[in-house]
Amino acid sequence: MQLQATLTCPACGHQSTETMPTNACQFFYDCSGCGERLKPLPGDCCVFCSYGAVPCPPIQENGKSAAVAEATKVRMSSC
Repeated sequence: MQLQATLTCPACGHQSTETMPTNACQFFYDCSGCGERLKPLPGDCCVFCSYGAVPCPPIQENGKSAAVAEATKVRMSSC
């Protein structure tokens, strides 16, 4: 399993290699190039799946549908 991913900001193109959390999806990421707050695209569970070169550990381990379902459940319970 890969735990490092390079995120690419869609606003400015800045790239940054980050360590992905193994036990949760990361919903937000602030670009260190332009300050844009990245959020997952529709259908993705986290910013790594939307803007990263490598999908997040839950997707690597369980596949996309399982991770998206879990992320949706977490978002709903925190409202």
